[in-house]
Amino acid sequence: MPSPENALFVQQAIQLSVAPVFLLTGIAGLLGVMANRLARIIDRAREVGRGWSSLDAAAVVAARLEVANLERRRHLASWAINCCTGAALLVCTVIVTLFIEEFLRADLKWLAGGQFIAAMLSVIAGLSCFLAEVYIATHASRIDAQVFEIRRAAGDRQDASPTRS
Repeated sequence: MPSPENALFVQQAIQLSVAPVFLLTGIAGLLGVMANRLARIIDRAREVGRGWSSLDAAAVVAARLEVANLERRRHLASWAINCCTGAALLVCTVIVTLFIEEFLRADLKWLAGGQFIAAMLSVIAGLSCFLAEVYIATHASRIDAQVFEIRRAAGDRQDASPTRS
């Protein structure tokens, strides 16, 4: 049976590691969003690639521009995921370091602090890449309401034409 003193060490180690665990949960949420964006970028690139053979010359030029933007976005999304995954791993090492410090009664606060700073720098890098990817996504495409009106009008004309049976 563990002594009350040992139980106190475990309790203190768990208390110290609670904040980094919450941080780890937040990073996991970010990774989910980033992975979803990466998947959408890849899906869009595949969709453009499937329709490539049916494009006219002007559409090929536009498609090449879109593919170049998708590649830049893919690269940034990948780096965002890499940096945030590195941050998550560093947070895990902070937790382990805090436990080791409690169990061995060693002064490892400087190590845990350094790991935490590195984790935060990695999160900053990941969020910066994510911000750049979102910027490209929002500035590379335009939503033109006139296109929807033209399509609607064309659909109305098609519905009004007589059908042959």
